[in-house]
Amino acid sequence: MAERSFKAQVEDLTLGEGETFTGEGILAITKALLESGVGYVGGYQGAPISHLMDVLADAEELLTDLGVRYEANANEAAAAAMLAASVHYPIRGAVTFKGPVGVNVASDALANLSSSGVTGGALVIVGEDYGEGSSIMQERTHPFAMKAQMWLLDPRPNLPSIVKAVSDGFDLSEASNTPVMLMVRIRSCHVTGSFTARDNQRPKLTVKDALSNPRSDFNRVVLPPMSYAHEQDKVKNRWPAAEKFIRDHAMNEFFGPKDAPLGIVVQGGMYNGLIRALQRLGLADIYGATEVPIYVLNVAYPLISSEFLDFCQGKDNILVVEEGQPEFIETQLGSFLYRAGSQVKLHGKGLFPMAGEYTGAVMLDAVEGFLKQASPGLLSAQVRAPNTDRPAIPDLTKTVPIRPPGFCTGCPERPIFAAMKLVEKELGKHQIAADIGCHLFASLPPFEIGGATMGYGLGPAANGAFDGGGEKRPVAIIGDGGFWHNGLSSSFTNMAFNRSDGVAIIVDNYYSAATGGQDVMSSRADNASKATKNPISKALKGIGIDWVRQIDRTYDVAKMRDTIREALTTPVKGPKVIVASSECMLNKQRREKPLTQKAIKEGRRVEAPRFGVDESICTGDHACIRLSGCPSLSLKRLDDPLRDDPVASIDQSCVGCGNCGEVADAAILCPSFYRADVVHNPTRWERSFARFRSGIIAALQRRREARRLTFGVGK
Repeated sequence: MAERSFKAQVEDLTLGEGETFTGEGILAITKALLESGVGYVGGYQGAPISHLMDVLADAEELLTDLGVRYEANANEAAAAAMLAASVHYPIRGAVTFKGPVGVNVASDALANLSSSGVTGGALVIVGEDYGEGSSIMQERTHPFAMKAQMWLLDPRPNLPSIVKAVSDGFDLSEASNTPVMLMVRIRSCHVTGSFTARDNQRPKLTVKDALSNPRSDFNRVVLPPMSYAHEQDKVKNRWPAAEKFIRDHAMNEFFGPKDAPLGIVVQGGMYNGLIRALQRLGLADIYGATEVPIYVLNVAYPLISSEFLDFCQGKDNILVVEEGQPEFIETQLGSFLYRAGSQVKLHGKGLFPMAGEYTGAVMLDAVEGFLKQASPGLLSAQVRAPNTDRPAIPDLTKTVPIRPPGFCTGCPERPIFAAMKLVEKELGKHQIAADIGCHLFASLPPFEIGGATMGYGLGPAANGAFDGGGEKRPVAIIGDGGFWHNGLSSSFTNMAFNRSDGVAIIVDNYYSAATGGQDVMSSRADNASKATKNPISKALKGIGIDWVRQIDRTYDVAKMRDTIREALTTPVKGPKVIVASSECMLNKQRREKPLTQKAIKEGRRVEAPRFGVDESICTGDHACIRLSGCPSLSLKRLDDPLRDDPVASIDQSCVGCGNCGEVADAAILCPSFYRADVVHNPTRWERSFARFRSGIIAALQRRREARRLTFGVGK
């Protein structure tokens, strides 16, 4: 069950020649693939391109009708390996995944693909999320493209440019026999707009046709001496062919006056930010008409020396807008100028920060600084943005607490870590390795469990150095998504082969939840096109891990605590794995809420559990909050002048999972939590009983009030 359904928008993918397509960037990419005659597509979900995989999944019927093979790959390496179909066959193929972590996972396959070269167009669509919107380490895809000699496209973030980049990318790949990377940033993925559609094209050669007529060519096998020839082919043939295609098809763009004393070179993906800065400085309009010459690198690699040097003619100063570090583009352009003996002065890092996202403010300050140095007169008559004289923004880090990400309300992973905290109180702190996924939030307060993460599916492998029979057993956390992505082969096979004595806890929430709720092998849902309902415990037994404990309700904190304690203290040697299973609450609510609302609207009886805190019992020590951390569990001050400390309180966002009460019971805290079932559309008997009960309670309250001793002021 994906986070978002695109079934309604998929209809737009059938639009034909001359019709107007309107939608998001990810939908435009899918449409462009179909218009380009793609023969097969695949990939692995991950921000910011998770929705692209969701679109492809929802459009699978349309893809099949066109003769296009679609595969949701087990990981990025499997996706990249899929492009092998374009090595010997003139079939266009495209795969997508998150960059750069997806590129890291897929690096072996991509390196081999780049070495052998392709005969059919091969497109790797990488979702680039460098900057403040990223959930990963801050790296770029650019250096991998340079290392492997794959061409890297970075189109301007508007739908016509993105669609053109897909088409040009396939053509460029075929013209140079080289796989091409198409980098789409966060804003490109989710930008909305329109473009004129073309007819969808059936692939000239389908994968089904290729199977009927197999081909092979040992010259494309990556083995000596062919691999040495591949390296020479890249430099002598593929690279010149790519440069010629890029020039001949004007893939890079020029804007503004041809003659000027200065100019700006910008990555395609940064174009909108640059135009906005120039507009605020009065040097461009919202449609991109600019008084400053701009050279837009829709192809970030390879750079075309002749194009750049032509752009520099008659100019004294050039600004390079290159987000991130190291400054690959700026360094290469500087080399072009040096070899040409040019006196043009190059600006870039220094005016721009070396690292970090180029936000609107950063872009504005850097461009203005460049213009003041290179052509002060250009700004003399201009007025900066209306809010230039706004008061300085105070340093909010000193007054506003940080708000790190955390588990959702009702998340079934929260009780797992509450149980671990209880065990930690008994047995002391253990070495704990984390993994990629929602469970990584446990490394933050209030749990502070797990101090390192080495990659998706590598949690248990990260504890390899600690599996040496120490005083305490190391513990690793991994999710079900990570287990099937890379964990089974890299982590658990490693544990079994090396006879590890460590403990691994597999957080099984039924989906690849952190990437949007896509199904995985162990998902409980029925899936018409994918194999689900394959138990994780069965896979573990298959590789020789016998000590496996399956828990099917993680909200049972006491059972979770006892099982974790058993794993850490049992005399049994060898790997010990706990599979802690409960459905992701977000996905559960997405599925159940519409059904519940429909039932209520139709007048059917529905019970909804709600939890609360008895204010008269709560002691106000807040231990329940420290062991739960649920967003719906907060504090409330009472009107009672004899009670200074606020008590615990459950707000209206509660989903009724019961974790707070389970934690209080397992930790032997105060019994202040209660459950109340709210009944919608009650039966006649229930309404009558409720009126009777309310009457009795009201009578008892009146009797108590009558007996209460009061003090008044006499007349």
